[in-house]
Amino acid sequence: MNVKRTKKPETRVDVRYLSSLGIKTYGADNLYPQTVRDIVESSPTGRTCVERRSTYIEGNGLFSQALSDCVCDTKGSTVDDVHHLCAEDMAYYDGFALHVNYNILGQIVSVAHVPFENCRLEEEDDDGVIGHVVVHPDWRGRKTRGGKAVKVGLETIEVFPVFNPSPEVVQSQIQAAGGIEFYKGQILYSTKAGRLTYPLPLVDVVLTDMSTDEGLSNVNNRNVRNNFLAAGMLVTKRGQSSGSDEEGSGSSDDGFTEEFEKLQGDTNSLNIMHAEIETDEDKPEFVPFKTNNYDKEFTATTASVTDNIYAAFNQETFGRLRKGSIGFTGELAADVKREYCEQVCKQQRMLSRAYRTIFSHWEPNAIPYTGAGDVAVEPLVKSIADHATPD
Repeated sequence: MNVKRTKKPETRVDVRYLSSLGIKTYGADNLYPQTVRDIVESSPTGRTCVERRSTYIEGNGLFSQALSDCVCDTKGSTVDDVHHLCAEDMAYYDGFALHVNYNILGQIVSVAHVPFENCRLEEEDDDGVIGHVVVHPDWRGRKTRGGKAVKVGLETIEVFPVFNPSPEVVQSQIQAAGGIEFYKGQILYSTKAGRLTYPLPLVDVVLTDMSTDEGLSNVNNRNVRNNFLAAGMLVTKRGQSSGSDEEGSGSSDDGFTEEFEKLQGDTNSLNIMHAEIETDEDKPEFVPFKTNNYDKEFTATTASVTDNIYAAFNQETFGRLRKGSIGFTGELAADVKREYCEQVCKQQRMLSRAYRTIFSHWEPNAIPYTGAGDVAVEPLVKSIADHATPD
């Protein structure tokens, strides 16, 4: 079929201009990253894959343990804490944001993680330049402070210049702010899509599958918790005994002769319903019930959805290990982990480049930074060459 005749796909992320705040929206409702996280965290398979990706991107931390242990912001966070949060944002969004601040000399003195979903980009100027990143603690407007919701508006957003460590630029910004005590610093906004561009994260391609995965979990839950699981129904003539009391009089127990029992769910499964009738029956009749179990109805869908999610994250081998379709040995598991370490090398390099740019402009002698090797991310599983015995 000619490409012109194929059905046109919908735009994955609508970017519009929000004039009231001077920003480009991230999604038609400006809540694309928030929606992505909600969908991922509602999908058992999706969340497992994203958390594994985050773990591998984080690796064993930075190569310099001394640098990792340094406190790097006013809240007491260490470099390792910042790295952990950035790795999680990379796993979810393929992007991260860092806030940096300077001293009067234009030297960096602090770096802090900024949740990626809290950042929005300013509209381009006439020269196509984006000069600021706009931050709000909750673009949904649900977050509260002092018992009051932090609504989205000009009075609740913070506007930061984009990262530029040039001392001349920093000092001019300090002067424009009215002095170092009023200067709020800069935001380093980095994504796989390029500089100051909203990314289309890896998870986007399987958001539909993740939503289906959540629905399948709901069906399984309701099948167990709410399905009609009665063993059968005992039919007797009205007044005929269905059991004996303690004195053997044959009178019915009030609890047993209730017209309807609660017969739904796992805790009430295999109960017997008792029903009294008016017609003359010679003896009680037991009518067995055929219950419907919906587990098998969705077996193919469950397998397809799970496979699609694992494939999107390049974690097919983990999925096969989970299902037991390939043998499981310690050596095989190590090979699978080493292979996935290679899958996240690009994300680790993005983080390392950002750290190198920041720490190379840090206040001299304030932290134990000696060079680019300090901020390289150590893989979670070392390569075979790393384990080789030297000659």
